[in-house]
Amino acid sequence: MSTYSTIETLTVSAGNGVVYAYRSVGSGTDALPLVLLQHFRGNLDNWDPALIDALAQERRVITFDNTGVGATSGRTPNTVAAMADDAIAFIDALGLDKVELLGFSLGSFVVQEIALHRPDLVNRIVLASAAPRGAAGIHGWRADVIAAVGGREPSAEGYLEVFFTRTSAGLEAGQALLGRIYTERTEKRDEPTSWHTRQAQYDAVAEWGIPGHAMLERLQAITQPVFVANGDSDPMIPPRYSYLLAGLLPDAQIKIYPDAAHGFLFQYHKEFAADVNTFLGT
Repeated sequence: MSTYSTIETLTVSAGNGVVYAYRSVGSGTDALPLVLLQHFRGNLDNWDPALIDALAQERRVITFDNTGVGATSGRTPNTVAAMADDAIAFIDALGLDKVELLGFSLGSFVVQEIALHRPDLVNRIVLASAAPRGAAGIHGWRADVIAAVGGREPSAEGYLEVFFTRTSAGLEAGQALLGRIYTERTEKRDEPTSWHTRQAQYDAVAEWGIPGHAMLERLQAITQPVFVANGDSDPMIPPRYSYLLAGLLPDAQIKIYPDAAHGFLFQYHKEFAADVNTFLGT
């Protein structure tokens, strides 16, 4: 079987006029495909290949750059709702009638909107490092988080500060991830995200975090089974928001991974993939 580090990047033209860059790995089962939605500033190469390959043992896994991100055409919109509609256009362009969704960080916001906009498209949902729209205290990120990952030229050091804990286990996991995402694919890497994309995505995050009780009530309309997961030391989206989210959703289960920060799913890639595959297979 092909691996995430060796598969080609493909493109598909959607009805909204956008040409999407994507990768697809895994096949040979009757399971629904799993579509992954990426974090703030992330592109195709920011997914952990070890996690993708583990997920692809059970089903087809599809990663993509949403509008204006990486090698995908267009300009990145500045609301999560618009990002969700663009993601739906991508899924429609692939001819998929029903999918599983896994959203990470900003991608988890987009997944919630997809489930609200097109509930018939979504079977089961995984929300990693997630928060509900309208929750108090998430109207933008802490200054130290923005300093670490929000600058014009993001650094590996800043990435590690947010995505991994400062313990020996966290530092080791972070260095191992950097090795996987920067050295395993040596040719035909994705385009880096632009400064405009960074600004538009942060505007979308800020709008998502405007406090509003009515926004929280919208979650009652997401009736699909949901697996909510986070690290216990996430500085970007603290786990209290994951608990809030899981409590508001009609059918949710939650798991918090120990000694882990925003990148818990990469630190625990084997365990998280097993948990996701079990959840999607039930």
